[in-house]
Amino acid sequence: MQWSGAQDDRRQVIIIGGGASGVLLACHLLRCPTDDLDVTLIEKRPNVGRGIAYYTANPDHLLNVRAANMSAFPDQPDHFWRWLCARQDSGRLNWQPCDDPFCFVPRRIYGDYIASLIAPLLSDAERPGRLRVIRGECISIDQGRYGVAITLADGSCHHGDFAVLATGHETAPSCTGCYVDPWTPPADAGVDEDARILILGTGLTMVDYVLSLILGGHKGAIVALSRRGLLPHAHRSVQPLPIDQADVPFGTDITELIRWLRKLINNHLGQGGDWRSVVDGIRPFSQQIWGRLSISARRRFLEHARAWWDVHRHRMAPEVESRINAAIASGLLTVLAAKLCVIESDEAGALIRYRRRGTNHIETMQVDKIVDCRGMGATPLKVINPVLRSLFEHGLARLDPLGIGIDVTSECAVIDQLGIASERLFAVGPLTRATFWEIVAVPDIRNQCLALATRLSRLGDAISLRSASNGKSSAPM
Repeated sequence: MQWSGAQDDRRQVIIIGGGASGVLLACHLLRCPTDDLDVTLIEKRPNVGRGIAYYTANPDHLLNVRAANMSAFPDQPDHFWRWLCARQDSGRLNWQPCDDPFCFVPRRIYGDYIASLIAPLLSDAERPGRLRVIRGECISIDQGRYGVAITLADGSCHHGDFAVLATGHETAPSCTGCYVDPWTPPADAGVDEDARILILGTGLTMVDYVLSLILGGHKGAIVALSRRGLLPHAHRSVQPLPIDQADVPFGTDITELIRWLRKLINNHLGQGGDWRSVVDGIRPFSQQIWGRLSISARRRFLEHARAWWDVHRHRMAPEVESRINAAIASGLLTVLAAKLCVIESDEAGALIRYRRRGTNHIETMQVDKIVDCRGMGATPLKVINPVLRSLFEHGLARLDPLGIGIDVTSECAVIDQLGIASERLFAVGPLTRATFWEIVAVPDIRNQCLALATRLSRLGDAISLRSASNGKSSAPM
């Protein structure tokens, strides 16, 4: 393959994925008006900026983070709030007024915000062509010394200096029979309003699906099952507890870390505080804490402490808590702490065998539909995304030691099967959770995107100088 660089020597960054992560990265890359860097954003969906998270039209699907914390730009923390207020004042919001920056906004509105960040970049007359959006699905990436080549499903090929994977949450191949996609509205999936539904998992994805069922007037029994039966807690209007970095026990064993956290919470509660303040106060250090844990400590956390951490860290809006509690009180929703033993498909749906937590007795349950909402998403090796499968097959990427994401460096460079970090291929967002862990919410992703944008700009400068000194305008990959 021959590589032909940009004729005007402008550097090219190709972002695969036009959801929130991809758009945030594009915005940070293009914020500098004098930078000689262009961006190509590749997205298979018709709408840029929404992805799975913000594509929902359900008004009951609210953000899990306050409006005050949802700015796209770390240096403008009130950017989203000002956008929201401007939309309200102009009457274009189509939602009840929000007069408090600690409110929780429908996710579809946040999708409008993300999409609005791209619009001026596409129509900027002073910097035409700096951003291109291509509708299509990336199926493979080739990289060489002088650049990357991106192939789409339609056979077209696009060249650049860097490629960034921003594909968000990945899904496994669809199950047949009685299984239902949690991201498809129940009515669109053919779920009868009287159907008995089993939801695997009791986290925020389960909460969203129950809200979708309620909105559609569902009448059949809904059972949510997980090993511990823990529901996400709700947000309260509290301030993060100031925590000195020197007091955080970085690099300790997971047992010692949890003991420190519990002591900190108990002390704060004893002073009349709220545990949420402690959890929010740790947030600035969570990635550093994770990064300094050993692989064995991380594995122990995932096995024994992750469920506890998730329900305290990833909380739901107070309005959502009220709806879920009402569904439980009415008998529409039942939450079970149990181990799933066997799923036996039959003509009526499936027969479920399970064992409640703390017992040895096997019980059975007949259900019409099953919805898998078990949080972490699919193992990267099992996803249907063709570009990820291609990278694994050609040795350009590898699974992390825990099997929860692709292996990347702390600077987001993708690591190949030989353990070599790429100089051309990077990743952001949930794909990188094995390295960053707390990388599923916008406040964390925006910081990651800013750091990577800064790094790519510097790498691009170095590449431009190197190319100029070699006097090369084209070379074989």
